[in-house]
Amino acid sequence: MNAPVTSFAPDADNTRLLRDAFGRFATGVTVVTAMSEDGPVGITANSFTSVSLDPPMVLWSPSKTSRRFPYFDTAQHYAIHVLGADQEALCWGFAKDAFALKDIEHDISAEGVPLLRNTLARFECKQSAKFEGGDHRIILGEVIRAEMREGDGLAFFGGKHGVFTQA
Repeated sequence: MNAPVTSFAPDADNTRLLRDAFGRFATGVTVVTAMSEDGPVGITANSFTSVSLDPPMVLWSPSKTSRRFPYFDTAQHYAIHVLGADQEALCWGFAKDAFALKDIEHDISAEGVPLLRNTLARFECKQSAKFEGGDHRIILGEVIRAEMREGDGLAFFGGKHGVFTQA
């Protein structure tokens, strides 16, 4: 059976509809960390994608309206952590508090970036370029180090968390 279809032209009066449509795309969940003049900071993000293998590059897109935006817009080094299914608490912790690292054991990279432990994957990046993207900034990073482990992935779909399981 086909569900009813909602068609619309996105505009300033129906941003909720557009957000809901974007939410139909299942993604993984990441936490991006950086060092700032106020200490280690982090933010939950699902706007992450691989870009290139040679050179190794990824991108993510923080909202310009976020209070955390200045920290990440100016960070020359940062780390993107792909969360496992068992790390939903980390997701919510960073969604609520930029300074959640104060209560979490973590390491510090050679570049001074806070690194979460035991995530499914981690990409330590050097900022390569920034691009305007409407109410977001597109940040392109060169991956200088990476690590990964086996496990199921934390998923985000339709405003809810779920699990991607390995077959």
